[in-house]
Amino acid sequence: MIKHHPFSDHPLVPQPPTITHQSPKDYIIDPRENIIIHCEAKGKPHPSFSWTRNGTHFDVDNDPSVSMKAHSGTLVVDISREKVENYEGVYQCTARNKHGTAVSNNIVVRQSIAFSALRALLEGSPLWSKEKIKPIVVQEGVSLVLPCRPPAGLPPPIIFWMDNNFQRLPQSRRVSQSLNGDLYFSNVRREDSRSDYICYARFPHTQTIQQKQPINVRVLNQAPVDERRPTFLIPSGSSSSKMVLRGHVLEMECIAEGLPTPEISWTKVSGDLPARRTSFLHYNKTLRIVNVSESDAGDYRCTAKNQLGAVHHTIHVSVKAAPYWISGPPINLVLAPRENGVLTCRASGTPKPSITWSMNGIPIENSPKDVGRKVEDDTIIFTEVQTGSSAVYQCNISNDYGYLLSNAFVNVLSEPPRVLTPANKVYQVIKNHQALIDCASFGSPIPKITWFKGSRSISLDGDPYITHDNGTLEIHVAQAQNSGKYTCVARNSLGIYENHVHLEVKEPTRILKQPEYKVVQRGRSVVFECKVKHDPSLIPTMTWLKDDGELPDDERLIVDSDSLTITEVTENDAGVYTCIMNTTLDHDSASAELTVVEATPTPAVVYERPDPPTDLELTDQKKRSVQLTWTPGDEHNSLIQKFLIQYEDSLHHRGHWHNLTEVPGTRTTAHLKLSPYVHYTFRVLALNAMGFSRPSFPSRMYKTDPAAPDENPTGVEGFGTEHNNLVISWKPLSGFQANGPGLHYKVMWRQKALDSEWTTVTVANNSKFVVLGTPTFVPYELKVQAVNDHGDGPEPKIAEGYSGEDLPIAAPENVQAIIVNSTLAEVHWDPVPLHLIRGHLKGYKVYYWRKHSLHKHNPDHMEKDILTFSGNHTRGMLPGLHPFSLYSFNVRVYNGKGEGPPSPTQQFKMPEGVPGPPSSLLVSNPNLDSLTLEWGPPHDRNGHITGYTLKYQPVNNSNELGPVEEVALAANETSITLPTLKYSTRYKFYLNAKTVTGPGPAITQEVVPIMDEAVASRQVDIATQGWFIGLMCAIALLILILLIICFIQRNKGGKYPVKEKEDAHTDPEFQPMKDDDCTFVEYSDNEDHKPLKGSRTPSNGTVKRDDSDDSLVDYGEGGDGQFNEDGSFIGQYSGKSASRDTAEGHESSEAPSPINAMNSLNSFV
Repeated sequence: MIKHHPFSDHPLVPQPPTITHQSPKDYIIDPRENIIIHCEAKGKPHPSFSWTRNGTHFDVDNDPSVSMKAHSGTLVVDISREKVENYEGVYQCTARNKHGTAVSNNIVVRQSIAFSALRALLEGSPLWSKEKIKPIVVQEGVSLVLPCRPPAGLPPPIIFWMDNNFQRLPQSRRVSQSLNGDLYFSNVRREDSRSDYICYARFPHTQTIQQKQPINVRVLNQAPVDERRPTFLIPSGSSSSKMVLRGHVLEMECIAEGLPTPEISWTKVSGDLPARRTSFLHYNKTLRIVNVSESDAGDYRCTAKNQLGAVHHTIHVSVKAAPYWISGPPINLVLAPRENGVLTCRASGTPKPSITWSMNGIPIENSPKDVGRKVEDDTIIFTEVQTGSSAVYQCNISNDYGYLLSNAFVNVLSEPPRVLTPANKVYQVIKNHQALIDCASFGSPIPKITWFKGSRSISLDGDPYITHDNGTLEIHVAQAQNSGKYTCVARNSLGIYENHVHLEVKEPTRILKQPEYKVVQRGRSVVFECKVKHDPSLIPTMTWLKDDGELPDDERLIVDSDSLTITEVTENDAGVYTCIMNTTLDHDSASAELTVVEATPTPAVVYERPDPPTDLELTDQKKRSVQLTWTPGDEHNSLIQKFLIQYEDSLHHRGHWHNLTEVPGTRTTAHLKLSPYVHYTFRVLALNAMGFSRPSFPSRMYKTDPAAPDENPTGVEGFGTEHNNLVISWKPLSGFQANGPGLHYKVMWRQKALDSEWTTVTVANNSKFVVLGTPTFVPYELKVQAVNDHGDGPEPKIAEGYSGEDLPIAAPENVQAIIVNSTLAEVHWDPVPLHLIRGHLKGYKVYYWRKHSLHKHNPDHMEKDILTFSGNHTRGMLPGLHPFSLYSFNVRVYNGKGEGPPSPTQQFKMPEGVPGPPSSLLVSNPNLDSLTLEWGPPHDRNGHITGYTLKYQPVNNSNELGPVEEVALAANETSITLPTLKYSTRYKFYLNAKTVTGPGPAITQEVVPIMDEAVASRQVDIATQGWFIGLMCAIALLILILLIICFIQRNKGGKYPVKEKEDAHTDPEFQPMKDDDCTFVEYSDNEDHKPLKGSRTPSNGTVKRDDSDDSLVDYGEGGDGQFNEDGSFIGQYSGKSASRDTAEGHESSEAPSPINAMNSLNSFV
């Protein structure tokens, strides 16, 4: 018996059909697109295909809407002319050739329920009923369930709850969503009152979202609800059961109500929960176990507990299993005539599945009898098979929960042996390592493999050789004598096949001189040597590490082929250095430590640049290399760090010196790799801490012979400058890289997809070539090869490029806008097929513009905005939109050439948002305790204005804010008078507008209520008037003079005139004080009745001051008249007329009284 081998796919080997690709058993289709039912198969000869639908033959040729792909069984149904329902059903594909028949699974084709619902929605039938949902009124503390009941979908929709602003409703231990989408409240609170509980259903297959009518919940607080122990809302009762299929996901949920909110916990009664496959969701209310197995069956208990008690619920879980393979599906058999074989179809399931066998799609009991075939339950035994008995066998394993259908062929072949291992393959191994030499073969009957070495005198059987069943020859410990030519012979009854391979045993790589521990002073140099021995046929690569990591990127660290030099050592250079020598087969490594110490003081020395090297010699001259040696010059007390080797090419660049290589300062030889067709002259420069030396004298000239180019141009790329051309460009070789005269280029190209012959042109003295007449934006394979008079360069690598781009010819489809919030929308579209883009996809552009506001009589806005989404995006956000506006938009794809056509222009409406601030806030009619505020509506209303809110508060001299007063205003008000403000107090006002979405930002204003402007200005400015200052000075001087006179008169006694009058007689008309107004009458002379100097006596007996009067009466402190000790009366200098005060209070034309002015100033202080 031979298992299926890759060689059986050889075009000369007959093979029954094998199904290689088919659609899934449950095939949910998109009715917006063509139906494609896959069926691919292989076989020799290539199989033909047929189909059944609902158990009967499906005539593809007679249905104009159905076609079958060439060389394939894949069906394509064009539904543009037919209803998709006409093509729902159970399909099965048959692939047959003369060696057998293979069948596919039963493919159930049906459209998603979500698509049916979507079609109903588009035709005007809503997914959810649009009846108005009555408000739900509940008492605070009770439980509540908000039903979602989404429409059915295949696959089921994803449910989530959001509010009007598309924000997810918060969930917690108290509020959570159940697996069926309902929203559960263990107990409700006042904050749960809201009018926008909205259930959304997202259908994954159609990428659509639908919403239910909002639910209004009002929570009352009429009477406190008593705390209560938990009870389960779901599931009901004390126990329930659940069935789950093996390999599926088990989800169980327990949601409880109670006050306080219960906590949920889970246990498995009959064992432990599988920790790695278990998770708890929805605040422990859901237990989820993935990849369910039979061990997960049993009883699960959920417990709801609060401080008043606990409640339990037990869920009995049973695990069923659709059929599944125990050791994989049956394997194809390749048998020789008269060989025996077995097909095994071993599977399990719960309940135990039944097994049926078919041959070439026909039940085996109805197939032709075969004495060499015996069916025993899940096994078919073949005995001494005969030529021509090849067939495809189907085993069908089924139970109540599913089925497995597998095809396995029995291919009876008579084939001579063939060896698949490439001839003359070279195997390389390291000495003392294992060697494995392959001899992969095919034949029927199975070939026997025999190995020989060299002359084939004796077969390799026994130590040190081991031949494995698959033909591989093993040498456990290879030695040098095992190198050589090996022959493997494959032999069966039909023939012999030989194959030759070669084994090379290489010497191991070994480090002969390891790096040594070094102690070096800071600022000095150090060299680690690492000399290696390796097989000369292997190319070694030296790598250095520091502390097991990469060497620092520091020019002070110089890596040579067999050493590491560190110059100007610092403390950071201390560590462990490791050299690793790698070859293609093995490696070796060694390490050493570097310790850095402080430098010791040394006497002052003179440092100079080194002298130039001398005695340049060329030895070991070859076509592509030469050995250069030299003698170093004097270092001048500074260690030579390195030598720089330069060359002059007198053939191509005479007079120009180029850097060729550098070697450490410890070396005086260099092995130089050279290029062909160059006339070399070398010189050497030495470098120490002071700088480079002068160049050495040049060496003798060394000429290398011309040769074919060693390399091809780099940077090969292809691109188009027009839609029908291809520009192939490259970086040309330099004369130094040409390797010989006559440099030119072979430029080759072909279309990548067609696998056609290469088109070749020769280009000289140019670095690009333009191919004309190419199709638009087609991938090409490109090669550019360097050629000179001595031959072609190496085989060039294939580069890829594209012919010229053209503008896209299609617009994105299924364009739609989803409103996120009042200023943000999300645009979705289907990507444009790549062949319609006709260029490199750069991205998509969304053109959008605000048509107008949704307010009446608003003009259209035609200014367009563009948002660019680079790359293969299928959606994008449009930020900064105007609320309550109508927008238009379209989407375009663009490539390197430009933009494609726009998608059909669509529109979307933005919901209301918060308004902007009022356009103005003005203060008018300010008085002592009131003022009027006037305002204009917001420029950006963003919706219907529902009112205004005015807030104001006093502000003291320290800018501290007082209590806030708030006034709600109607939407049509534009002014308000505030009548009860505090006099001379600064106020801050805040005014904002509102829409249904909420309040907008406020406009502010500050103002101080004051009295009449003229009075206020007089009160504030009087203290700064010049006349006031002069008057006050004059009064002060007058008071001083009067005081002196009074003092003198007092000392004279009876000589005072008034005193003399009193002594002479008593005037019956004399009244010292008037009772009615408390004024004092002047004393007068009987003879001349002259008034006192500087005063007037009105007819009513009162003393009234003139406009220019400066009487002391007006500046006294007031009070009753007083007599001095000598009887003289001075009331006229100390009393103030109350009646005059009253009169003067109404005479606004007079100059203000100084006392009043002072009182006024004091009031401001």
